[in-house]
Amino acid sequence: MYRAAVIGRTGRGDYGHGLDVALLDHPKIEVVAVADEDPKGLANAAKRLKVERAYADYHAMLDREKPDLVAVCPRWLDGHRDMIVACAERGAHVFCEKPLAPTPADCDAIVNACERAHVKCAIAFQSRYSARFDRVKELIAEGAIGEVLELRGRGKEDRRGGGEDLMVLGVHVMDLMRGLLGDAAWCFARVTEGGAPIGPAQVREGAEGIGPLAGDRVDAMYGFARSPVVAHFATSRPKEPGSRFGLMVLGPKGAIDLRTGGRPPAFLLGDPTWTARGEKANWVEITSAGIGKPETVPRDDLGDGNRLIVADLLRAIETDTQPKASVYDGRAAIEMVLACYASAIAQGPVALPLQDRSHPLARWKG
Repeated sequence: MYRAAVIGRTGRGDYGHGLDVALLDHPKIEVVAVADEDPKGLANAAKRLKVERAYADYHAMLDREKPDLVAVCPRWLDGHRDMIVACAERGAHVFCEKPLAPTPADCDAIVNACERAHVKCAIAFQSRYSARFDRVKELIAEGAIGEVLELRGRGKEDRRGGGEDLMVLGVHVMDLMRGLLGDAAWCFARVTEGGAPIGPAQVREGAEGIGPLAGDRVDAMYGFARSPVVAHFATSRPKEPGSRFGLMVLGPKGAIDLRTGGRPPAFLLGDPTWTARGEKANWVEITSAGIGKPETVPRDDLGDGNRLIVADLLRAIETDTQPKASVYDGRAAIEMVLACYASAIAQGPVALPLQDRSHPLARWKG
């Protein structure tokens, strides 16, 4: 049995997308305690998790309960570094909400702490754990769309479109790109505000502890170390937001439309024009069982995805391997995001990993 604890922060990221309840009802996990600085939120969480031991200070909880596993739940990422480092220093493995941390330096501190303590950290990139994502990779490997020509990703493009969307939701798309093509080697990006390139005057502090932000439009290109394919990512704040959030994989035989989630929507188009005008112009659903086959996964929610991550984290602990979406993947996604700002400031392409580990906008501002 693994003794598990939960760190939440009501009003400042809460419990993320249900990371706390993902620990419940697992045959190898006993949830023993929860910590939350907000008294009301703490009481509610203790009731929800059915635990008697509740703490206002997560350091005290870690010292007294000595958990084997901790869910670092807050959606706000400004506290992730201190929380994960505290867990690692006490030998506790971690399941953490995305994004990992505001800067490469923060991510480095987390990685170093995990490496020193030899603990595992899984990031809540639910799509990576989906059987549908596995089927998409298999279809690409089998040549269903031919050799991959390019990837096109977009953010959610709601009121957060631009810099906030890039950090909060863009990391999901960056992780999918890396899941298909491996590590990014360079980024060339343009970031604009009101149609003009950003400058120091456009830098603002982002919501939800995500650090400095700028721009209402981001257009980025990425190259990869082990692939000639170029990937594109964009986010803007259009007057008519749409449902474009996800990744398109394009080849000479057709296209794959892959979204995000615990059971991400995925479709195959067998049309080399990518416009649904060819002989096989119908989009066919890719299920967990394959192309056009009945779905074998009965539910579609983030809770199921989170439970898959928890199960995989236990596998990683017991086999001394890394989770499917590890702390290294969390750091790489942050670097791809911040490379957009580094490129915009440099007015040219930048290499990855980033050499300067500070936040590019903070460095520019100050």
